[in-house]
Amino acid sequence: MRWSFLPPLMVYFAAGVSGLTSVVGAFFLKEYLDLSAAFIAGLAFWAGLPWILKLPLGHVVDLFWRWKAVLILVGAGLIALSLLIMFGLVSRPDNMRAVFPLETWYIIALLLAPSGYAIQDVVADAMTVEAVPRTDDAGQPYGETQSRAMHTTMQTLGRIAIISGFVSVASVNIWIFADTEALAREARLGLYARVYLIALIIPVISVSGVVLHTIVQRRRAARGLQQTGPKGETEVDWQILGGGLAFVVLSLVLGTSDLEYAQETVFVASLSIILYLIRQLLKNLDPDAARVLIGTATIIFVFRAVPLPGPGLTWFEIDNLGFDEQFLSVLSLITSLLALVGLIILRPLMAKRSIAYIVVLLTIATGILSLPNIGLYYGVHEWTAARTGGIVDARFIAILDTAIESPLAQIAMVPMLAWIARNAPPHLKATFFAVMASFTNMALSASSLGTKYLNKVFLVTRASVDPVTGEQISGADYSQLGYLLIVVGGITVAVPLLIVLVVQASPYRTSE
Repeated sequence: MRWSFLPPLMVYFAAGVSGLTSVVGAFFLKEYLDLSAAFIAGLAFWAGLPWILKLPLGHVVDLFWRWKAVLILVGAGLIALSLLIMFGLVSRPDNMRAVFPLETWYIIALLLAPSGYAIQDVVADAMTVEAVPRTDDAGQPYGETQSRAMHTTMQTLGRIAIISGFVSVASVNIWIFADTEALAREARLGLYARVYLIALIIPVISVSGVVLHTIVQRRRAARGLQQTGPKGETEVDWQILGGGLAFVVLSLVLGTSDLEYAQETVFVASLSIILYLIRQLLKNLDPDAARVLIGTATIIFVFRAVPLPGPGLTWFEIDNLGFDEQFLSVLSLITSLLALVGLIILRPLMAKRSIAYIVVLLTIATGILSLPNIGLYYGVHEWTAARTGGIVDARFIAILDTAIESPLAQIAMVPMLAWIARNAPPHLKATFFAVMASFTNMALSASSLGTKYLNKVFLVTRASVDPVTGEQISGADYSQLGYLLIVVGGITVAVPLLIVLVVQASPYRTSE
């Protein structure tokens, strides 16, 4: 651990702390906003678009390397604005409604936050390069082995910082929502407002990180030590910048239009651009390696693109199973802690087994782990509680399911990233990482679209009230949630397994 490692770790930690408002946001959305499950799933698609733009954002950071602090400030400003909007929604809904409907304000806040976090994430990635010194305190260059070890340590600490942020805020949420079951609506909204004010620490942490980064770099320069930034000026790649700008304009135009298939149009356009970039990159690999990468990327894309149940499952857990804010925070804490443990315990498996094997294993495990949620919907917890003296109730089953599932979600991407690290040309590793990250983020966009379609077929509604008057604005109907969970579980297992069989029987077979 070095002082120079701390600044990017602070930015990563701030990204983890963003989970502080997740529980509050879920409850406010469920209780007070009249947005359908299908519409919310569609919002997840738009919220994921900033992460697809990591390649052009990364190039912007390279171009303005000396001005990274400004980009961190821009990201912090977007995050702070999102939090302030949500604070206004829960504390002064009448004033906010006088300008825009509450649902419109919520959508604006939901889109601002990921834009800020994506910008800061790209800058933090660049800061990790500067964080690892090229020379020791005596000005002697480090050897290849030492340099590789420090870079590995830096990236490992980065993942730990993010998950540590999740753990911290889950613990804070458990404390905040202790003994709040009997709170009246006004008091509960006041508690939500306090959480959003506390969350303003997030942009403060990230800005503090870049300030510390500047201090560390200036101290090294004052001592005459070699800097770790890029040598010379980065040339502008107008294809990357132009493509990124065109994508932003297209997304804004379609997102604000009344076009029925705006999301689908943006998805096809962005996927086409990314596939073109991948095709260009594959020219730098030998044919066998290129085929392996295509097969690997296809398997992982489909695994990550399967649809999810959507918000209806959480609504059911709140309304019918009695899961409150504190218990959902407990589940979040378990998820974060076991994800960290899982990355360590399952690392040997990822090193010894092929990507196809790991995806098959994860697919089967995910399918099995969808059964408890289906069982909870159909009342299996009532049967188990009656035969165990109330021990194995709904909360016990939810905790056990979360504990087993948590590590699995964290390892799906690791094998492909490891393959790129080993096989990508040295001068193009960063570009390969950026393009493949965008490609796999597109899979999450595909998952959001699939979730939206399924929620249009299987309609799930919840009871919500006006935050000012307390009058009911929608009623609960979970009659089709069971069918939705069964269909999602079936797709989750069948589609990835089918793709693995097809790829492994083709010239794109992967044994990596």
